[in-house]
Amino acid sequence: MQLMSEKGAAGGGLRERKKRATRAALAEAAVRLAAEHGAEKVTVEAISATAGVSVRTFFNYFDSRDDAFVVIDADAGARMRRAVLEASAGLSPLAALREAMAAELAEAEQQHELWRLHAEVLHASPHLLARGVGAHMAAEADLADAIALRLRGDGDTGGDGPGLYPRLLAAVAGAAVRTSVDHWSAHQEEAAFLDVFHEVFTLLAAGLPAPSA
Repeated sequence: MQLMSEKGAAGGGLRERKKRATRAALAEAAVRLAAEHGAEKVTVEAISATAGVSVRTFFNYFDSRDDAFVVIDADAGARMRRAVLEASAGLSPLAALREAMAAELAEAEQQHELWRLHAEVLHASPHLLARGVGAHMAAEADLADAIALRLRGDGDTGGDGPGLYPRLLAAVAGAAVRTSVDHWSAHQEEAAFLDVFHEVFTLLAAGLPAPSA
């Protein structure tokens, strides 16, 4: 699942907010058109027209048509990496990662329909799904690097990569997000998404104790 929140846009100037809004509009147009017509039938011209921009503007944000289906928010990974590195020193790596992800997922309930459509589009197209998996793995690796940098505190992840703990933590956190989304999707009437998300991370922080009978 790719994060789709525009959370953090307020942190930039007007120009940056406009750029984020344009990219988000193009990505949403691409996903909705692909869900309705099939990705192979959607053109750059159609995506641009739906988003209300020119084809030239489209290519200011995406290198190819397929990128608009796969890379929903290219800045989300960088924002989370920065949040992990800048989090309070008193937070554990898990808590720092939790807060970084929570900031990106603050609008999850509003974005839920778009997430569902995005998943449908990727699963309907094997080559897009493969690219989506690759993007997810790259984002997870970036988070692992950020965790390693936070642990080392010297700006160097080491020559052998981030190491076992950062990689495991990034992977577990990604699984926690997917679990939160799946559970909330089936029980939307019972709790807000962020409440489910924080409950999942509380269980992780506690070492996943077995529930009482």
